[in-house]
Amino acid sequence: MGDLSALKEMLFPDAVGMVLDRLTELDGMVVAEAHSAVPELICPDCATVSRRVHSRYGRRLAEYPVGGRQVVVKLGVRRFFCDAAGCGRRTFVEQVEGLTTRYARAGPGVKTLWRSVALAAGGRPGMRLCRSLAVPTGRARLLGQLHAPDVPARSPRVLGVDDFAFRRSRTYGTILVDVETSTPIDLLPDRTSETLAAWLTSHPGAEIICRDRDSGYSRAIKEAAPDATEVADRWHMLQNLSSAIEKTCHQHRACLHKYALDDVDAPTPPTAPPTALLPLTPPLDNIPATPLMQRVTQRHAEIHRLREATWTISAIARRFGLDRKTVRRYLTTDLEVLIASARDRRPRQLDPYRSYLQQRFTDGCTNAAQLYREIHEHGYRGNHQAVRLYIRTMRGGTAAAEPPRPTPTPRKITAWIMRPRDGLSREEQDQLDEVRIACPDIATACDLARVFAGLVRDRRGHLLADWIREAETNGPGPVRGFAGFLRQDWDAVHAGMTLDYSSGVVEGHINRLRRSSGRCTAEAPSGSSAPASCCDRDRHEIPTRPKFKERHQRSLGWVIAAPCCARTNPGTPGGNTQQREPQAP
Repeated sequence: MGDLSALKEMLFPDAVGMVLDRLTELDGMVVAEAHSAVPELICPDCATVSRRVHSRYGRRLAEYPVGGRQVVVKLGVRRFFCDAAGCGRRTFVEQVEGLTTRYARAGPGVKTLWRSVALAAGGRPGMRLCRSLAVPTGRARLLGQLHAPDVPARSPRVLGVDDFAFRRSRTYGTILVDVETSTPIDLLPDRTSETLAAWLTSHPGAEIICRDRDSGYSRAIKEAAPDATEVADRWHMLQNLSSAIEKTCHQHRACLHKYALDDVDAPTPPTAPPTALLPLTPPLDNIPATPLMQRVTQRHAEIHRLREATWTISAIARRFGLDRKTVRRYLTTDLEVLIASARDRRPRQLDPYRSYLQQRFTDGCTNAAQLYREIHEHGYRGNHQAVRLYIRTMRGGTAAAEPPRPTPTPRKITAWIMRPRDGLSREEQDQLDEVRIACPDIATACDLARVFAGLVRDRRGHLLADWIREAETNGPGPVRGFAGFLRQDWDAVHAGMTLDYSSGVVEGHINRLRRSSGRCTAEAPSGSSAPASCCDRDRHEIPTRPKFKERHQRSLGWVIAAPCCARTNPGTPGGNTQQREPQAP
């Protein structure tokens, strides 16, 4: 293969004392056979020079690929005797400087590559990427290249605090981030005020603390860092306002229903679905006891009864054959809202064309095939059978009345209100205008919400007091409650609407935690304050090994002198994980 020494300098320039014996290709893989030519070694314990060889054996190491081909080094190493009488080590193995370390099966260059891939892609995606790069490895070894640094003794000047889920609705923790450098600092085992206060006491130095609207964090900051400036996150303020607006829309569905009944509009063209405001669900007292209402009411009562009997969400879901998210929605949503959602059925494909079919049938065209071709030219994409069945009901005089048009739900109305007006389409603007005409309270909530959103986006905190007074005087009930909550947390809210700091950086790291599913083998650093267990996406039970914090710190990319890159592995440490829970009693 020519001059092997020159090839050795090209392929393994950092390997000191290595001699390349042969270079071959086997099944698309480059195999480099080599040995060490160092005549003597020093005992790692007593530093005695040894020349006496005990035995020889071979090691197999992964190295950088060549020409897109995997490179494997078959290295012959020697085990030496230690002749020092007082040394407890009788033998030791030679290490080739720049190539091998104890127990390693890859060179230092490949380890650096694996670490970069683990930071950028995570476990399984990184494993697939390494296979494409001709440096194959497993996800456990890939994530094993990441190590978390020690927690600094002092807190950063601008500290971000927020909670995240190890297991949603079960176990939560707290993440601490340096907002100015976007660097994760520590993970706490829970989200209690006592834990955060203890951390702030042992790590002084925070001057500005960005947090959400959690009162527990506020109590901890006032107790452990009373001189720090609290900054309420702007996104959470808008989210709380959105919840108040949606609750207002739920409370005033009767107004919209009455307006829709009193409003008589001209019929819309059959080729396009109508967009006028439609009747919403009336109050529960006015809804007849239909089978649908009875079924939803009974299921709502049974789910709450089982939950009060300490049944888990998974057990209840198995009992009724429902999804876990459906059970959680029954537990967290009012019965009136559930019934309204159940009655709001998705329109069928034929619904926009029924008035046209009825008109043509009245004109004397009763051929289903002909009518199907006509509405197909106007955009109908359903099948012929639906048209034929509908024409049959008209012949027999049993055709149902024209179905109700799609109803703007409270969530959709809230979305129209919270978005800038220039971001709405003409159709959405018209529907929102009709909602405002139908209900003065929703119109007032819309005006207040848009003014508040402008204050938040433009950092006009000096006008916040006037907005709160206006909301408490003229706003609907949920908006008044939101304004009162702002008044209780005045200092943090005012700082959030004045300063440039926010919890956006913290939310980004929480998102990385949600997408991570790390597996770790190294112990956590000595300064760990995290619990000894956490959920593992590939396991059906919560592990009890004390390597939990290292796993989540690795998912954040906590490696010195390396960027904190997002991970792309789907799944969340505490969210949508399919984990087995105890069976129901």
